[in-house]
Amino acid sequence: MRKTMRDMFGIARLRAGQEDIIRSVLEHRDTLATMPTGAGKSLCYQLPALHLEGTTLVVSPLIALMKDQADKLLAAGIGCTLVNSTLKSRAEREALQRIAAGESGIVFVTPERLAQPAFIETLRSRPENRVGLVVVDEAHCVSHWGHDFRPAFLQIAAAVKLLGQPPILALTATATPRVIDDIVRSLALREPRVVRTGTYRENLRYRVVQVSTAGGKDGAARAMAAKREQLSTLLASLAGTGIVYAATVRDVDRIYGWLAEAGESVSRYHGRMAAAAREEAQEQFMSGATRLMVATNAFGMGIDKADIRFVIHYQIPGSLDAYYQETGRAGRDGEPADCVLLFDLNDKRIQQFFLAGRYPSVELAQRVYDTLAARIDEDPKGATLKALKDALPDVGAGKLEVALNMLIDARVAGRDRQRRYRLRDRDDAPQPARDTVAQAAAQFEQMSAHDRETLQAMIDYAQTGQCRWRAILEYYGDTPAVERCGVCDNCVRPPQIDVTQQDIVAGATTENEVARRKNAPPTPRAWAPGDAVRVPRYGAGEVALASGEQVAVQFPDGSTRTFLASYVRAGR
Repeated sequence: MRKTMRDMFGIARLRAGQEDIIRSVLEHRDTLATMPTGAGKSLCYQLPALHLEGTTLVVSPLIALMKDQADKLLAAGIGCTLVNSTLKSRAEREALQRIAAGESGIVFVTPERLAQPAFIETLRSRPENRVGLVVVDEAHCVSHWGHDFRPAFLQIAAAVKLLGQPPILALTATATPRVIDDIVRSLALREPRVVRTGTYRENLRYRVVQVSTAGGKDGAARAMAAKREQLSTLLASLAGTGIVYAATVRDVDRIYGWLAEAGESVSRYHGRMAAAAREEAQEQFMSGATRLMVATNAFGMGIDKADIRFVIHYQIPGSLDAYYQETGRAGRDGEPADCVLLFDLNDKRIQQFFLAGRYPSVELAQRVYDTLAARIDEDPKGATLKALKDALPDVGAGKLEVALNMLIDARVAGRDRQRRYRLRDRDDAPQPARDTVAQAAAQFEQMSAHDRETLQAMIDYAQTGQCRWRAILEYYGDTPAVERCGVCDNCVRPPQIDVTQQDIVAGATTENEVARRKNAPPTPRAWAPGDAVRVPRYGAGEVALASGEQVAVQFPDGSTRTFLASYVRAGR
């Protein structure tokens, strides 16, 4: 294997964690590995795939990601096959024939393709060409997307079982302990070996730019103007190529228009663009033809451009997981790179909108159950997904599949190899099926509460006064590698309590007391939203958000500013 590593991949030495992961794979163990972006996750399956018997099946969430990895393998002289929706009929037929004949050692597929019974049969057509390893790349998507708009992620475990239960290697850049547990459960991993190589990347310099917002009739317009000004200032100060992430398609188009009008070399990327237009934009950015990419989070997963010098977030993402994943695309060459968040407290409303209605309700679960029961009366063999969609035209396809998977997990319903759904026999059940459905649906309430907690953790990060890297490491449960990274904004310019002569007069304190407060601020009071407060030099206001040592205060003019809690006084 070391000879293969040198001859085929041009690599002389394995990085931290790679050998542990590869050895676990060779021992045919289920393995879950978290490695920072750019740390060499792909080699952990590509190298053993050349020595293991059978096909290595790589389940990849994005077509662009699998194409990027396949192109690199082909360039190294390693054969592989892709099966996805971009293939023409003839190309797809030829790909399936190669797989059936066992002529492709590495096969890339999307979760949706793996869920198709016909594709499973292709993989099972020759026992001697069995699948020897299943790789789930970007495995955090099993947790993040499996319960949302990509329900096919929830069917990977069932597909693996049909393939004879080959070992699984789940790979991701990082995951919290909770996400790791979710991946293990969703993929039905058996006593997996978990290899974590750490999260810290010393070349990434994190900072947050607080953007004041204003209320009133034209508050939204002024807030947008403030964001635009900050973005323009940032782009003028940063050299090299970079990505600007925005939360919505509308904002991507708006920012793209601003920058193009200003003469910037810029591309844009979002899910509503035609596939050809997205591919062209990606190629322009990857080749260096354009300096900037303005995009939604649809862009970037698995994109291997080593010299991205900065990633700017125009709004907060929904979680620190998403933020770390997206900022991790900067500085893959190991050189310093900047990760900047433009923080406006009001932007949380965008993410709250995304979270609303994300999961099936108890009422929807009961409707799906009742519809399935009615369809079974018409056809005892089971109801197809199409038949259920026709019966529930007002229910989105993704949400319907999530609800069906929930019923299967609760053992209320089952699905056969032809993907027909039917209710299980409940004669020996300890409680009525409808009660079971309600209990199963309650898990989505818990997931919704967790999503709100992760959004709050993102806001806490934006407002913290501690080292940014330390905040990220603590979130992931990693032992902080450093007390202070020395390169983030809070390390370079620690937040200061600005005590002025005005404080001395207002508080009847002495200059010695002021000096003492500067060096050792007192324990801050626990503020709550709605509290009336007064801030030196800024005047009276109301607490909009309080998080740890940071307090966001909204003033009568509509502006919101963030202060250290120890600087805020009770209002009079």
